[in-house]
Amino acid sequence: MKLLLDESVPKRLGSFFPDEFKMRTVQQMGWTGSSNGDLLRLASAHGFDALITVDQGIEYQQNLTHLTIPVIVMVAHQNRLQELRPLVPKVVAAVSDNLQKRIYLVSG
Repeated sequence: MKLLLDESVPKRLGSFFPDEFKMRTVQQMGWTGSSNGDLLRLASAHGFDALITVDQGIEYQQNLTHLTIPVIVMVAHQNRLQELRPLVPKVVAAVSDNLQKRIYLVSG
């Protein structure tokens, strides 16, 4: 499974996912500064299975009926590695299920 970490997610978080997940960051893809709509279209066009973000406002910024890939929102008080790392197993469980093109909220 190919997952894209949004630029607001600490880059090192990808190293805590199981090896079967191919993790890439927005920065690695050269998409820094892209709007959420453009980012979702790019991710879909490049074969990503889901976008992982901490942007809790994304559900209000996007037309949810036109999502091109699923979006996983990690909900934490801060987007620091030590707060997001415990959520990784829940993200893995969410993306391992039958994902729909919608927004999923994952919290502790």
